[in-house]
Order: sequence, then C-alpha cells, then structure tokens
Amino acid sequence: MMDYTRRQRALAYLLAGVAGYVDAMGFRHLGGVFVSFMSGNTTRLGVDIGSGDWMKAAQIACIIVLFVIGAALGSLVGLDGKRERRAAILWTEAALLAVAAVSDNFPFAIIGSIAMALAMGVENAVFQRNGSPGIGLTYVTGALVKVGQRLAMALQGGDRWGWVSSLWLWGSLCFGAVLGAFTYGQIGLTGLWAACVVVASLAVVAR
Repeated sequence: MMDYTRRQRALAYLLAGVAGYVDAMGFRHLGGVFVSFMSGNTTRLGVDIGSGDWMKAAQIACIIVLFVIGAALGSLVGLDGKRERRAAILWTEAALLAVAAVSDNFPFAIIGSIAMALAMGVENAVFQRNGSPGIGLTYVTGALVKVGQRLAMALQGGDRWGWVSSLWLWGSLCFGAVLGAFTYGQIGLTGLWAACVVVASLAVVAR
C-alpha cells in the first residue's frame, strides 16, 4: 500500500473494516460459512467434500460462485478506474448491503446471504487498476505476508515503518469482525444498515 495516497489508504482501512463486519455477520448467519473470505471457504469446501457433507459443500460452492459474480460486477461497474466509477462501485455495494439488511423481512432468508456475498465481491473492485485488482479488501493473507516481508526489509536497513500500513489493513478487518459478531448477536442482519451507511458515505466522499 506504500504507493497509495494517505486518503486512499484511509479508504482501504475503512472498507476492510466493513468487510470484516459483514463477514462476521455472514459467518454467524450461515453457521460457519464466510461471505468474503474465499480462501477459508475453499478449505471448508474441500473438507466437506472429503467428509461427504454434500449439503454444506453445495452451500459453500454457491457462496463462492456468488462472490465471483460480485467481483465481475464490480469490475464492470468500475472498468475505467475513474473516480466517479469508484463511487458507482460503492453505491452498488451499499445497495446490496441494504437488501441484505432487510432480508429478515423477506419470505426467503437466503436473499441476505446472496446479497452479502455479491457485495463483498463488488467491494474488491474499488482499487482496481487497468482491470486488475489493487488492494485486497476482503482478505488479508497478502497483507500479513507483506508485514513479514517488510519487517525483514526493515531489519536489513530498509524502510523502518513500511510494514505498518499492511498491519493496519489486517487490524481494520479484525476490528470490523469483532463489531460485526457482537452486533449480529444483538440485532441480527439488521445491523448491516450500519455497514450500508458507512459505504454510502464513502461513495459520497469518493464522488
């Protein structure tokens, strides 16, 4: 994240927090399935297939497909990478989160899970460059790898604090997950309205 401006990094931290918040809610709502962390879902998919739990495997496979569809949608909305496109991506994410927030009132509760997975896929297009993803916002394995690599560089006389921005990204997602898990325990998916408001506010600022 060192080549991004301070404002862009702040946006990334906030969106990573949103991703953690939504993912924690989805995890609790779906009984142990992520809506943004597809590496974890892929491992769960393999375990469930190997264990013969075909119903759970099918559920996870559907979430993975929805996430990919959301990523494609976000990439199409923000194809040229211009500022107004970034706002459009955020508005798309906010709309999907709003659908998820009211899903408890729908006859089919699965609507909330679909909307959350799509929203998390869409979010990853916010920092795309020339059609390629930039900062990973809904997963932080890469961020932790960079923390370790830049710590090694610092020990060899490189930038002493180059690892901090990646650690902040990890911390933002973790903090968001704590809030999401707590909020879901209090009010369920209705708590997604908070994430919706944050993303909509960021869309206004990005515009």
